[in-house]
Amino acid sequence: MTEIVSGQDLIDAGMQQGKWFARALVAANAVLEMGGSHEDAIEVARACAPPPAMPLKASGSLPLHLNILAENEHEAANVEAVKRSMIELMRTPVVRAGAIMPDACPAGSPGTIPVGGVAVSEGIHPGMHSADICCSMAISVFPGVAPAALLDAVHAVTHFGPGGRQRGQQFRPSDALFQRFEANGLLRDLKSVAIEHFGTQGDGNHFAYVGTLKSSGETALVTHHGSRSPGARLYAKGMKIAEGVRRVLSPETLPQNAWIPADTREGDEYWDALQVIREWTKGNHMLIHDLTAEKLSAKVSDRFWNEHNFVFRRSDGLFYHGKGATPAFDDWADDATDLTLIPLNMAEPVLIVRGKNAEHGLGFSPHGAGRNFSRTQHRRMQAGRSDAEIFAEETKGIDARFFSGVTDISELPSAYKNAASMRRQIEHFGLAEIVDEVLPYGSIMAGDWEANAPWRKKKERRAAEAQHQ
Repeated sequence: MTEIVSGQDLIDAGMQQGKWFARALVAANAVLEMGGSHEDAIEVARACAPPPAMPLKASGSLPLHLNILAENEHEAANVEAVKRSMIELMRTPVVRAGAIMPDACPAGSPGTIPVGGVAVSEGIHPGMHSADICCSMAISVFPGVAPAALLDAVHAVTHFGPGGRQRGQQFRPSDALFQRFEANGLLRDLKSVAIEHFGTQGDGNHFAYVGTLKSSGETALVTHHGSRSPGARLYAKGMKIAEGVRRVLSPETLPQNAWIPADTREGDEYWDALQVIREWTKGNHMLIHDLTAEKLSAKVSDRFWNEHNFVFRRSDGLFYHGKGATPAFDDWADDATDLTLIPLNMAEPVLIVRGKNAEHGLGFSPHGAGRNFSRTQHRRMQAGRSDAEIFAEETKGIDARFFSGVTDISELPSAYKNAASMRRQIEHFGLAEIVDEVLPYGSIMAGDWEANAPWRKKKERRAAEAQHQ
């Protein structure tokens, strides 16, 4: 009778039963078929076992750099929530350090990286750059162009709201970029949405902002948006890969902090996909700026850009995740300049800063003003006043527009942290040097596009019909 190794043999040898048994039994019985001993077969099977689960780190065992001050009770509650979440996140086995920026605010359940959070890790955590991969800022300077003309021009060529551009109004990324999509298994099926969403800015806090440089008076366009549907879909794939790793290597790790190990096939492919999405997002900014210049028959004298939702690999081999945090270290990318952009709110200047690579900031600076309250909380706090009243008061002196035609009060200045406080804290903690400002003329945001969404109108119509029956 031919000897075989069974699952019971592996259990009797002290191995923990699992899906990996199937692979182990194939390998073990191959040893027997080649004339190997039962003992050799068992050892080959044992080699197929997954590594032991990695335990969570002890709470508070890693350095957490707090670059944030609370100036009132609301901010104190916000800071405490952010701190608790980062301490829980930093129990993740491969995380090495963390930092909180002055604009930090919670962004999910406890243990989720906050907006304004920085995490250094041995692995790549899709949840730490979020679905809005490579959310970023870009500026172009338009000498000799009036701010009003520039704002009208960008309004005519950009696209806010859900979805992408309709057929006949779409733009195609470069052939070289499309070849990179085709070459990456995680991006190959995203070419259609890469076309559909090219030249769009989405919703939420994304904007097109027009102002004048404090230093020269020249007019400038600043845009803010991320990678749209291509990035969101890559994020979903990355989270699925990371979850598979988490279940095997560290089941105790929170799902939102799951990671993809570096220098593996999956890690290399995801890292490459992130770089392609970064290039697409940069091209998306530049397309909107170029379309605006073409509309005006104007020339651009200067431009640069930077991301603030991304992950960077530094010379120490570790991955630096910035969730709403701006890189402030030298040569953070091949196309980096020594300047980056920090917006505050639509009625305040966009800061042009030079990073300081502060050790206590893990090489990052803030990305904006952040929030002390959720959108829902902010709306409740405005109860008793109409949206029109709130809009008129908070946008006095600027040309503020909502692409959908409906005001979104959760994006007005009062929804954000105090701009003067942000400036003070940037200087207090030495996170960046403010070298210039874009003084506000006006801006465009998506607005409350859901107010007139077809599904909402249909629901309201049905409700009205039911009342008359």
